Amino acid sequence: MGRELAETFPVARRTFEEADDALGLGLARLCAEGPASELTRTELAQPAILAVSIAAWRVLRATTKVAPAALAGHSLGEWSALVAADAIDLATAVRGVRERGRLMQEAVPLGEGTMAAVIGLGGDEVAALCAEAADGQVLVPANLNGAGQVVVAGHTAAVERLLARAKASRVRAIKLDVSAPFHCSLMAPAAEGLARVLDGATIRDPAVPVVTSVEARPVRGAADVRALLVAQLTAPVRWEATIDALDAYTPALALEPGPGAVLTGLLKRLRPALPCIAVGDPAGVDAARGALA
Repeated sequence: MGRELAETFPVARRTFEEADDALGLGLARLCAEGPASELTRTELAQPAILAVSIAAWRVLRATTKVAPAALAGHSLGEWSALVAADAIDLATAVRGVRERGRLMQEAVPLGEGTMAAVIGLGGDEVAALCAEAADGQVLVPANLNGAGQVVVAGHTAAVERLLARAKASRVRAIKLDVSAPFHCSLMAPAAEGLARVLDGATIRDPAVPVVTSVEARPVRGAADVRALLVAQLTAPVRWEATIDALDAYTPALALEPGPGAVLTGLLKRLRPALPCIAVGDPAGVDAARGALA
């Protein structure tokens, strides 16, 4: 993850070095070599994904005429968007998301919470299914991704009941391989901890509009950035509404800097006519350079 970027572009290599210095660990080596058992620990995965995303963003900025009209990110990706908008510096962000990951993992004992993806139903239908299966426990829509994809989060037993109800109704639902139930009220202890972390962080007004998934509108200033990063832990990711809000900027091209292409795939279903390029390696950089020429 990110190895080809670091090998090809000095600015990407320097980005990993900056992240390493901030964290006091070999993040670049971990991203490139693993082991996977370490990289998938959420307190390491979150700064690793952030570092790769910002490395890709800085390569774009250094090698193309990219000038974003607006930025957005899905869950953790919102931190990357805020770094790209110069609202948070990279060192502060990687330290912040490392704590975010640790706090999220510790908020719920292992095995007591999980998530599942429901395919083919709208948000209201999934909310009704959650209400039927909750039985006094927490079970809510957590990622409103659009295009018939809603991820739910809550107590493991409640999620299992939802899966059983979905199967009986011939609704496709898949339990996710996650270590905690993110973006629901069970993350309240993590939100309280993150608020304390962010109290001492330097945050500035974004230089580029950043549409947040909590409100699905551009964040107004530094104080709101701080509050919304905390609220994000217990609020659903309103991704489809975020994309709707980005339409106001009349985008001609969408770029996804970072590892993987999950959001590129989602956007192709939500906005089939809008070109979208995943930029996580030199080939992606070349494709973006051609599109921006």
